[in-house]
Amino acid sequence: MKKIEIGDKVQVLDDTMTGTVTRVHGDIVTMRSSDGFELEFDRSELLVETGPTSIKVSNFEVAEAKNQKDTPPKKRPAKVKAKDRTMPKMEVDLHIHQLVPSNRGMSNFDMLNIQLETAKRQLEFAIKKRIQKVVFIHGVGEGVLKEELYYLFRKYPNITHYDADYQKYGLGATEIYIYQNP
Repeated sequence: MKKIEIGDKVQVLDDTMTGTVTRVHGDIVTMRSSDGFELEFDRSELLVETGPTSIKVSNFEVAEAKNQKDTPPKKRPAKVKAKDRTMPKMEVDLHIHQLVPSNRGMSNFDMLNIQLETAKRQLEFAIKKRIQKVVFIHGVGEGVLKEELYYLFRKYPNITHYDADYQKYGLGATEIYIYQNP
């Protein structure tokens, strides 16, 4: 470290201030800033300018460095667990009380048609929106709706169907997988 003497050009380490040394008394150095003020600093707070290697930092650069230091690092996106990756993106509950406000006066045929129309509409929506997995919740019952759904799914060449997750849905749901075109 170079000894600081009267007349040296110095810079303050933690500031953008520069000036000329006017007095040295032990470790206390008095400098006249470029604005004309006399200021005292500890010797360890100053750096002697030595030509082209001197430190020149603008206020903007100081503020930029401070902002980078103060902003927390960006968080990585949370990893998706394998179990969550395989979960269906869409569920369609075909229980009649979920589809109409009241089923009074409706025959079984009418209810079945409403359920099948809803299933077809939701299936078309899933294909259009490129949703690969859909669970149709049909309930256990006598199996009529389930068989009608299987018939509907067989009309689409890019769909496979199988029983949905037993732990979550029991025997009353069918999951489909829609193969996407490249």
